[in-house]
Amino acid sequence: MQQIYADLWQSEPEHPFRNRTTTHAYLLVQPGGNVLFYGMGAHEYELEQITQLGGISRQYLSHRDEAGPALATIKNRFQSILCCHELDADAARRFCPVDLEIRQREVHLGNIEIIPTPGHSPGSVCFLVASRTGQKYLFTGDSIFPDGEGWGTYVARHQRTTLAKSLELLRDVEPGVVMSSASSAPNVVREMAPGEWAEIINDTIHH
Repeated sequence: MQQIYADLWQSEPEHPFRNRTTTHAYLLVQPGGNVLFYGMGAHEYELEQITQLGGISRQYLSHRDEAGPALATIKNRFQSILCCHELDADAARRFCPVDLEIRQREVHLGNIEIIPTPGHSPGSVCFLVASRTGQKYLFTGDSIFPDGEGWGTYVARHQRTTLAKSLELLRDVEPGVVMSSASSAPNVVREMAPGEWAEIINDTIHH
């Protein structure tokens, strides 16, 4: 794990698709219990580092592609609560019980806004975190991700309208930092200038 902000750690890059796409998970360290966003491999050296950072109280999946055998390893080691959208929960249940199914936009733990964003998958979800440092983190899953120097999406043709509507929900959240699950760019953590995120969303919707 690599510390990227005072309360946020990034997992080592993984290459599950045998191409230039990389994936990362993110550990939010906060009072009341640490939160892991996305799926990650069950590498012992990373799990030990997470243990030293206080473990995991909840793991949030952004969509079904993050499901895998590591979910059970993480849950058994940390006794963590696994959370994902109800429409993608069956994929996670192949490997591990799901404790909390997301059904609507709401706030968890007082500072994590859950934003369902169907399109990439029926149960895709984004997470807007109000950090205790004053920063706003947006975890976009695979709904929108860094692609080279720009941004991209991966969606079936018949779901493009659905994804466009989901992206519209994200346009006004004004994050300070955006982090996807997968990325095909070297700079996967993107800091936003004022107004920049809305422009990115508009450009993505219209292209």
